[in-house]
Amino acid sequence: MSELKNTILDYVKKEYLEEDDDREVTFNTPLISGGIVDSFSMVSLKRFLETKFKIQIPDAKATPEAFDSVDNIIKLLQEFNIR
Repeated sequence: MSELKNTILDYVKKEYLEEDDDREVTFNTPLISGGIVDSFSMVSLKRFLETKFKIQIPDAKATPEAFDSVDNIIKLLQEFNIR
């Protein structure tokens, strides 16, 4: 599980933080409500997850709450038996 969490956390840091951004992002950092991931970026994050894990996340499940932290994303992925 920690490898999965680290994969997602690393992706978020690499894709959504500027090089000089000194914010600390952890597994429970608010991504959307904290302004790190916007609605456009959420779509790219969803596509990354779908491609990486070969799943289809229904739009109804791709909510801002589901994508608001790495921990929440893990809960979503567990619905697809990804651990």
